[in-house]
Amino acid sequence: MPYTTYLVEKGASHSFVAEAKPPTVTMPRIKALMTGSLPGFVDVVRNLNSPALLEDSVIRQAKTAGKRIIFYGDETWVKLFPKHFVEYDGTTSFFVSDYTEVDNNVTRHLDKVLKRGDWDMLILHYLGLDHIGHISGPNSPLIGHKLSEMDSVLMKIHTSLQSKERETPLPNLLVLCGDHGMSETGSHGASSMEEVNTPLILISSAFERKPGDIRHPKHVQQTDVAATLAIALGLPIPKDSVGSLLFPVVEGRPMREQLRFLHLNTVQLSKLLQENVPSYEKDPGFEQFKMSERLHGNWIRLYLEEKHSEVLFNLGSKVLRQYLAALKTLSLSLSTQVAQYDMYSMMVGTVVVLEVLTLLLLSVPQALHRKAELEVPLSSPGFSLLFYLVILVLSAVHVIVCTSAESSCYFCGLSWLAAGGVMVLASALLCVVVSVLTNMLVGGNASRKVRTAGSECDVVLLLRLFLLFQAAFHLSDFR
Repeated sequence: MPYTTYLVEKGASHSFVAEAKPPTVTMPRIKALMTGSLPGFVDVVRNLNSPALLEDSVIRQAKTAGKRIIFYGDETWVKLFPKHFVEYDGTTSFFVSDYTEVDNNVTRHLDKVLKRGDWDMLILHYLGLDHIGHISGPNSPLIGHKLSEMDSVLMKIHTSLQSKERETPLPNLLVLCGDHGMSETGSHGASSMEEVNTPLILISSAFERKPGDIRHPKHVQQTDVAATLAIALGLPIPKDSVGSLLFPVVEGRPMREQLRFLHLNTVQLSKLLQENVPSYEKDPGFEQFKMSERLHGNWIRLYLEEKHSEVLFNLGSKVLRQYLAALKTLSLSLSTQVAQYDMYSMMVGTVVVLEVLTLLLLSVPQALHRKAELEVPLSSPGFSLLFYLVILVLSAVHVIVCTSAESSCYFCGLSWLAAGGVMVLASALLCVVVSVLTNMLVGGNASRKVRTAGSECDVVLLLRLFLLFQAAFHLSDFR
């Protein structure tokens, strides 16, 4: 990619290595780029059929501000952002054997759209390179040809934007990035270095570069793109963004603007921290933010008195460093907070689901039998003892976890009545599963000889326990 290489090494550009958090598949990565938030692993499933994105995003803010957005490429964008584009042409991403037409369908629009002046944002998502990786890996000879093709596309767009800048006072911004990387086998989705490291190049005449100015690519987070694009476009930063402004992008601006941009970003992150962390006032990032605001206020007062002085410059530099430190700490704190999964609630839910599935699997052969009968001998002394022992153990675990948990937990947030209902249900299900397994091991024929009213009562007891759990759960939701 000779033209791109020239822009990176000598052109008016800033280049970065953006780290994409797992899962490194398309839909979660688009979500991270546009919202600045960290997607979860449930988004791997949603990647197969992406629903409309309800979170705040750069696309939503741009549409609200009246920006006219055009999109060509991977139809995932169209599914995530329906009714956001004034014009679009989506291509499916699941025919990985196609790496030619899937890109030609994007490029065919370029000549016409670049000559038009009726759009503010143009998004192109090419799939060919990814498809080649899936077919034959990153060392395929097809990779070189595809990169050369992409270099020609970039050159066409850049030269067109440069010619347009003669007619407008505002500079254009061209962003080249990848949503994810590619492993040695050509796949992606995991967390290897090759899969999480992606290129990010921002090209604009606003990034003046003197001869000999060597800019080494810095390592940043992919979530930083949303905050940077929002500030560059004069839009509000998406409220759930955990990213930081890529400071080199605004480094050439006057000190007053630099401080204003950093203040906007820290205010947004501090608000997000307040919404998600109960003890936010003790967070080091929040303390740094308040200190930065106080210093910034002092700088503004001094700026209004004397706009050109060494004291003003030194104080501005100090405020700048303080803001950058606050941004880094806040972003790291929020990213850590978002990445913490509610393991206890997930384990409780998993246990109940596995018990139900096991019971269903064990019961299916008997239910399909001609002489199918239902017997759940919970009333026997052995199973009654097991039932109460399990409830006792689960209650002890619940008390220990909920009294020592540092982070919020959904299951611990339930009323004791609802939590008790869940524990009773889990204990009853376990006893039923053990009962069925025991009958299967000892011999179902012997156990079926005696049919008493006690077995019917046991089934009624289980149903009542289940209804009690449902009632308690709904009561806790109502409260």
